[in-house]
Amino acid sequence: MIKLNLKNFNFYTILSILFLLAGLLYYIYWGTRYGIWYDIGIYSIVIVLVIAGIIGIFLTLMEKEETQD
Repeated sequence: MIKLNLKNFNFYTILSILFLLAGLLYYIYWGTRYGIWYDIGIYSIVIVLVIAGIIGIFLTLMEKEETQD
């Protein structure tokens, strides 16, 4: 089970949130500006930004498991 801890919130978490927001806002901007919501070029840019944001958020907020040997 993945445990997220907000105590691990740092600069990289903020950067990941910005990537996620940039991807979503860029998609909404492009769709409203040009009236095209289904373009492979937009998907390729937005997917990279959104996936980077989601993975970054999970990696920075995950609790580190401490093992005792």
